[in-house]
Amino acid sequence: MQQAAEWYATLRDGNANEQLKAEWQQWLDADVLHLTAWQDVETISHQFEPLKTIPEPKQVVDKFQTANHRLIKRRRVLNSIILLGGTGLLSYLGWRHTSLPTAVITLQADYKTGVGELQEILLADGSKLWLNTSSAIDTHFNEKLRLTTLLSGELFIDTAADRARPFIVDTRHGRLRALGTRFNIFQTESKTMLGVYEGAVEINTNGQNHIIKAGQQVSFTSTNIGMTEKADMAREAWKRGILIAEDITLRKLVDELGRYHQGHLSLDEKIEDLKVYGNFPANDTVRVLDMLTAVLPIQIKQPLPWWTSIQPK
Repeated sequence: MQQAAEWYATLRDGNANEQLKAEWQQWLDADVLHLTAWQDVETISHQFEPLKTIPEPKQVVDKFQTANHRLIKRRRVLNSIILLGGTGLLSYLGWRHTSLPTAVITLQADYKTGVGELQEILLADGSKLWLNTSSAIDTHFNEKLRLTTLLSGELFIDTAADRARPFIVDTRHGRLRALGTRFNIFQTESKTMLGVYEGAVEINTNGQNHIIKAGQQVSFTSTNIGMTEKADMAREAWKRGILIAEDITLRKLVDELGRYHQGHLSLDEKIEDLKVYGNFPANDTVRVLDMLTAVLPIQIKQPLPWWTSIQPK
C-alpha cells in the first residue's frame, strides 16, 4: 500500500516521463498484490477529488460528520449500515480494520466515540466513565446490579459507592467486578488489558478468578489470565487527552497515535526503535508529529492526503 501510494503521488505530479511510467508498469505486473494495492489507492484518492475544489474542505467534512452523528442517533440499525457505507474516506481505513459484527453492534451503542474523540460520561449512580477514541459501550442498571458492556475500544471507570448493587463490566474475554475502584479497560480482538489505579477489580474468565489490586495491570483472554505487572500511567492519562511516553520506542508511540489519527500513519522500520520521552496531545496528531521531528532524526511525508509517512531524515 505504501509503494502504491508513492507511485500514485509520483505519477500525479505531472512530471512522470515514459521511463518512469514503464517502471511503474513493471512494478504493477510484478505481483497481484501490487495491483490490488494500486486499485485501493485509486479508489480512496478519487473520493478526495470533490474536496479539492472546496475553499474550506475541513469545515465541510466537520459539518458532514456532525450531520452523520445526528442521523445515526435517529435511525435504526439498517439505515445506520447504509449511512456508514457513505461516510467515505474518513471512516474507510477504520472500517477495514474493524470486524463487521463489532462495527454493526457499536452503531446502536448507548455511548460511542469516533476516531480522535474522547467522551466523559456521568451515570445515574454517580459513577464516571471516560471513552477513548473509537470506543463504544452499553449500560444496563437495575435494582440488583450496575452492568456496563465494553463493545469496543477503551474505557476508564471511577465507580460510585453502592453496597446493594455491584458494578460489573463485561468484555468479550470475561467479566470484571469493581471493588470500590478506579480502573482502565482496553479491549482488542485478541485480549483485554486491565489496569487498576485505586481499590481492586476481580476478573472472571473461563472459570478462573483473580483479583487485581491498585498499581497493577494484567492482560487476559477468554481462556487465560496473564502475569500481573506494574500499572502503566499512560493508560490513565489518556482521559485527560495526554499521551505519555516514558522511554518507549517510536513504534509504540506511533501505534498509539494511529488510534487518534484520521487516515493511515506509517513508520519506516529503520527508525521504529528510536526512544521517545515526553507528554503529547492525543487530539492533535499533526502537532505531535511536529514535536517529534524537532527532537528526532525523522521527517514527515504525505504522498496522499490520507497517507502520512514517518521516514528517516
